Amino acid sequence: MDFAESPELTALRKTVGQIAGRYGGPYYAEHAARHEPLTELWADLARAGFIGINVPEEYGGGGGGLVELAAVCEEIAAQGCPMLLLLVSAAISAEVIARYGDDEQKQRWLPGLADGTSKVVFAITEPGAGSNTHRLATSARQEGADWLISGTKYYISGVDEARALLVVARTGTDEVSGRAQMSLFLVPTDAEGLTAQSLPVDAMLPERQFTLFFDDVRVGPDMLVGEVGAGFAQVFYGLNPERITGAALCVGIARYALARGAAYATQRSVWDTPIGAHQGVSHPLAKAAIETELAALMTRKAAWAHDAGQPAGEAANMAKYAAAEAALAAVDAAIQTHGGNGLSTEYGLVPYWGLARLLRIAPVNREMVLNFVAQHTLGLPRSY
Repeated sequence: MDFAESPELTALRKTVGQIAGRYGGPYYAEHAARHEPLTELWADLARAGFIGINVPEEYGGGGGGLVELAAVCEEIAAQGCPMLLLLVSAAISAEVIARYGDDEQKQRWLPGLADGTSKVVFAITEPGAGSNTHRLATSARQEGADWLISGTKYYISGVDEARALLVVARTGTDEVSGRAQMSLFLVPTDAEGLTAQSLPVDAMLPERQFTLFFDDVRVGPDMLVGEVGAGFAQVFYGLNPERITGAALCVGIARYALARGAAYATQRSVWDTPIGAHQGVSHPLAKAAIETELAALMTRKAAWAHDAGQPAGEAANMAKYAAAEAALAAVDAAIQTHGGNGLSTEYGLVPYWGLARLLRIAPVNREMVLNFVAQHTLGLPRSY
């Protein structure tokens, strides 16, 4: 058992950190306050080959895996610049298209995902379904060779930045179980009949959220990804990468917050001694640091399992749970360490609290992770 990183991965982390470090927390906070994407940082990372680091080399990507993509997500967040769209465009869409897309789809979509010139965001969430994917109501019906998609999607990130959506739609019903059969479709964001309505959120995020309305949106047979009715297996193949990169993003957020908190606790003196000398200040930071390191280890294990073709669901869920908890604890400890300054714009910590709190809910909430672990790890009866 070897926990050492390869020299190549260490060099990757350093280079990504240097690129993101040129932007840093103030850049992120300013864009988050205005709900504007981190376009310049995305372009710099793309030029360096890091946006598509997990895309196969034959399509212009780096030929790496989720281990490398998770490292990118973690390091940009550790410099104060977390990017949600890496979770959906690079982790879900690129992984699903590379695995299930046909040759024509790979040639059409993967080069843009590899060089960062296009984004494909994921559309699964619906207002009436929540975490119950089997209750998705958006449907796709065939008309000749084409498909007509109708329904509503909710809380879809980055539609304004994307070239296309990877949409999960109901295409039939299983005769044995009575459950919905799902399929995946690529839908251009400028497709006729598709309306994107901005969904305001109070969290300070660069990425905007949207409600999508599909009114008989027509797509050709070339937009069906994989097999008709096999969407569940394809979706869950993409959800593990999303949870793993989400965990990596949380680890990076925690590292950033802890660095800020520790620096302030070292420099700030009250009663003639740095406040970090007091256990009431140091212990919450130390506890969060321990939780962050543990979450990082599980995140790396999950990424390794995915890349090795091993079952990664358990590790991915545990990593997501642990990392979200660690990030929230780290940001909270950093804010508390700063006292009133923790809420000031100058110190820029509040945007990370909002993002960490969001990542406790999405891409899978902590309660569903606990359900998964109870059932699959402990063998307890299914609770839902």
